[in-house]
Amino acid sequence: MAETTSEKRLQNAIFMYMCLFTGFFFLAIPFACLDSGEGLDVFSHYWRLLTSPSKLITDYFALGSMGATFLNAAVCGLFCNVVTWLSKARTDSMLLAGYFLVVAHCFYGLNIINMIPPFLGVFVYSLVMRRPFHEDITLAMFATSLGPFISDFLFRYPNREVVFGEPNVTLTGILIAVSFSILAGFLIPALMPGTSKMHEGHNLYKAGLAIGLFGMFAHGFFYNTLDVPTPDRVYYPNDLYTMSGEDCILFADVFFFVVFAVTFVLGYLSNGKSFKHLKKLWLCDSWQDDFPEKFGIGPTLINVAIYGFCVLLYVNAAFFLTEGVGFTGPTVGVVIAAITFSAAGQTPRNVWPIALGYAILYGFSLSVCALSGRDLSWTLTTQVYINGLAFATGLCPFAGRYGWKVGVAAGILHAILCTSTAAMHGGFVLYNGGLTSGLTAMLLLPILNFYEIKPKRGDL
Repeated sequence: MAETTSEKRLQNAIFMYMCLFTGFFFLAIPFACLDSGEGLDVFSHYWRLLTSPSKLITDYFALGSMGATFLNAAVCGLFCNVVTWLSKARTDSMLLAGYFLVVAHCFYGLNIINMIPPFLGVFVYSLVMRRPFHEDITLAMFATSLGPFISDFLFRYPNREVVFGEPNVTLTGILIAVSFSILAGFLIPALMPGTSKMHEGHNLYKAGLAIGLFGMFAHGFFYNTLDVPTPDRVYYPNDLYTMSGEDCILFADVFFFVVFAVTFVLGYLSNGKSFKHLKKLWLCDSWQDDFPEKFGIGPTLINVAIYGFCVLLYVNAAFFLTEGVGFTGPTVGVVIAAITFSAAGQTPRNVWPIALGYAILYGFSLSVCALSGRDLSWTLTTQVYINGLAFATGLCPFAGRYGWKVGVAAGILHAILCTSTAAMHGGFVLYNGGLTSGLTAMLLLPILNFYEIKPKRGDL
């Protein structure tokens, strides 16, 4: 009985943290509106965001506004909270990861309109298979990464003109979107066990490979096979976005500082005003780990906070040292995406080799271009690379199990591949970084096995 009560308390603590995170978005809305000077126009901006196609990487700060984007994250986060509560789902580290991914994508492609059909598809799967829906809530959250397909089917496919704020919805588009969602709801659960075996748990974003492969075939059929041109990413020239500054650095830094500071305090207090078990948590190899279950909510939240601060520091340092994007909508989103599995494997100790791999590739590329008299067209803060690194952190089990050198190699390989994978699915899978991590793991793991490089501990 004591263990059952303890487990229930842990689940309640994780759920309350999810609700608190949603609360941060609601609290940020008026400040975002004040910062951009949009006032009540936030609702018309939100409508434009909801009713436009949103393939990877659509900047919701530009398409909507800062206020509208935080409203979007708040609404979608609240939806996840309510569904979790009503279904009485088990709130563990994986469900927290699914929640983080939902709210992260709300800054560059996901909204309440295009996320509900994937939830519906998984719900139909649960009904047909006679499974309790609460067992598949996490899967439904992961499936929302197909949201851009839904928006395109509803508002543009196959050749409708996009008029911002004036959605052109047809019955055919609705039927395609719903049918596609139901098909995805049945195929993704079937694909995940097999794709997870391909990388043997060395990619924490394990649903990314399954969903990415499904997205590749979906794009191939609906666009290439049926001879429908893959549309470009939409862009709306938002004057308010330009006026507020396209990098939004101060606002984003303050927001994340508050979020991570509160998380740290909560973790410290929950842990008896101590750092007990934190060292043991950081010494984990990150392979199939569950921090709340092993160490409790206190050390887990402390890790989330410290790791989050490290991500924030890296992003700001990259902005300062290189030329590239600032805190756009996608950049804010990927800071959240980077902490997705901070309760299930990611720590500062095992992620730094991945980031170093990205930096080494950048330095090497810069040197080669300089020697050949060419300018390098990307930096560490080019949007695709800063997004890529956020998901490359899912390869941290390589660093945790095989040592920092293998972690660096994983980072380099991911950085090389991250610019190519979006073309495979046309930019319609928000989980592109997870797909890239899966493919990287599939390449690296057989090499390690062939040369009999054995897992080891404590070599970071």
